[in-house]
Amino acid sequence: MRSIGCLMHWLFTGHLRVDKITVKIAELPASLQGTTLVQLSDFHYDGLRLSEEMLEKAIALTNEAEPDLILLTGDYVTDDPTPIHQLVHRLKHLQSRCGIYAVLGNHDIYYSHSKAEVTQALTSIGVHVLWNEIAYPLGKELPFVGLADYWSREFYPAPVMNQLDSVIPRIVLSHNPDTAKILQQWRVDLQLSGHTHGGHIVIPGIGPLVFHYKKLLKKIPKKLRCWVTFLLGDCSKVVRYWEWAQGFHKVQENQLYVNRGLGTYKPGRLFCPPEVTVITLVSH
Repeated sequence: MRSIGCLMHWLFTGHLRVDKITVKIAELPASLQGTTLVQLSDFHYDGLRLSEEMLEKAIALTNEAEPDLILLTGDYVTDDPTPIHQLVHRLKHLQSRCGIYAVLGNHDIYYSHSKAEVTQALTSIGVHVLWNEIAYPLGKELPFVGLADYWSREFYPAPVMNQLDSVIPRIVLSHNPDTAKILQQWRVDLQLSGHTHGGHIVIPGIGPLVFHYKKLLKKIPKKLRCWVTFLLGDCSKVVRYWEWAQGFHKVQENQLYVNRGLGTYKPGRLFCPPEVTVITLVSH
């Protein structure tokens, strides 16, 4: 398993990158100025899509940032939840001042028993898994909202979001960035998502190839289309808003950041390196 994972990493993944961003938040308490968050996402720990070396490096880089809080935004496994038990043995080495908070992704709920197994494994190492819940790891002045996965039957943000007074800043963890469209009706000072893997193949100056996928298919001879779809799959179904595939975005008054993830699917990554995100919060 380890040798196959190393080969996948060497051929298709590229070098891990630390992306550092500063996010302005209105009414951020003075006591939280300069707060450091680290986001990790989309591990897909299954022996094929993430090498042990990259995982170890991601953990080391996270700890080097000396974060106040570590935030995990889903897809720890691919389909079978069994590898989560190995993954948590690695993740227990993560260090932060105020703990680790997480939400689940669509792959973490693939089977009927997956949600419970993944949640229990993460909880066993002290990770707080939020499923339509609010947590206050940094105090009552900055709540963290963790939502159920968008593709689950339990994605109902209203009962959770309506608990918060609109004058209070908040950070929302939601695996699928498409939810940013729905969450526009509430204040969201920062939404952290993953799910897209950054689009995997990015054309410099143009953006993720998948954003132009359907238009490109129409221009490709029919005899070749099957090969293109075999390589890329039906990427158009992963998310609707591919323009939010990675990085920082303004969604009306709200702010969204989409992490490119650590795991890699076919056809691999091109100009789209896996990512550890270091976020510094400052007042607006």
